[in-house]
Amino acid sequence: MLVRKIFCLIAVCWTSLCGPNTILAQDKIQSTKGTRLPRATPESQGVSTEAIIKFIRAADDQVKSMHSFMLLRHGKVVAEAWWSPESADKPHVLWSLSKSFTSTAVGLAVHERKLSIEDPVIGFFPDALPINPSENLKKMRVKDLLTMSTGHAEEPNVRSSQDWIKTFLAHPVEHQPGSFFRYNTPATFMQSAIVQKVTGQTVVEYLQSRLLDPLGIQPPRWDANPQGISLGGYGLYLTTEDIAKFGQLYLQKGTWESQQLIPREWIEQATGKQVSNGQNAASDWNQGYGFQFWRCRHNAYRGDGKDGQFCVVLPDQDAVVVMTANTTNMQSQLNLVWDHLLDGFKTGELPEDNKNRGILEKLSRELKASR
Repeated sequence: MLVRKIFCLIAVCWTSLCGPNTILAQDKIQSTKGTRLPRATPESQGVSTEAIIKFIRAADDQVKSMHSFMLLRHGKVVAEAWWSPESADKPHVLWSLSKSFTSTAVGLAVHERKLSIEDPVIGFFPDALPINPSENLKKMRVKDLLTMSTGHAEEPNVRSSQDWIKTFLAHPVEHQPGSFFRYNTPATFMQSAIVQKVTGQTVVEYLQSRLLDPLGIQPPRWDANPQGISLGGYGLYLTTEDIAKFGQLYLQKGTWESQQLIPREWIEQATGKQVSNGQNAASDWNQGYGFQFWRCRHNAYRGDGKDGQFCVVLPDQDAVVVMTANTTNMQSQLNLVWDHLLDGFKTGELPEDNKNRGILEKLSRELKASR
């Protein structure tokens, strides 16, 4: 009994010293497999059902074609819709929205002291280096991979190669790393390769116990390259609600059911503006870039992927918007959130709107992806 009391006292002191943001041993993280997010009426969470109807109608009319939509406010799902034949239980390709999950794995590996964002990239792959590495290649850090500022003028073409790591490292680095933003999907693959090198697990394996299990997300499909490394920059498939859980976790600064799954400091770095990426104030692709997250207008941030895959986090509104689609105009799709949903967020509860709720339910049942 005395030994047990001493152990408990040590545990309390350790938690106090490390602070609430410290991830403790992995066996302390509780799994919530199979759980769903709580549901609530829009008005009970201060959201106008009328605004949601306007958004869905506009999306149905203007996006060719929408696949799914989910809106969370104060941690609760207040609206959800799938355009047939898409459905709630059908995993959807994330394309580059996968990148935000890969950077999360990097953040967890950093927290576990398996690497640092200041580590040079070449240090992880000494056997894959070109004969005479350039000075710029030697300067490339993990942070430069995260911020899409590797120094490449063009993306390395790794997909036609049997050894993606060697091909990436052999590609010319024209600019000083950290000084030049260039969207670079192979740089995300390299993050995945680094996580696998330092942990002995693929990114998806590494995230399963640390992130996906606690969120109640079943083991997903994540495609790999010929060397068995998760693609990192794309290739992940998740349901709409899985994406929503990920966005809500980030909105909550890494806390999930009293567990700190991701360090708060990492989330602030990852979702803050790390590098500039344009000057167009009207473009959500020119608001700055973090660690595989885009900054948005309206003090929001997002992960996104080709053809209209979005996980948009709105801290000022305490909301998350998830959309999947197959469209060629992602800015137009994102504009619908600003044009129709923003004004629908109110400070307190609203009177229940049974009439419009019936309209919303009927509308959601009749949505079709192919028109």
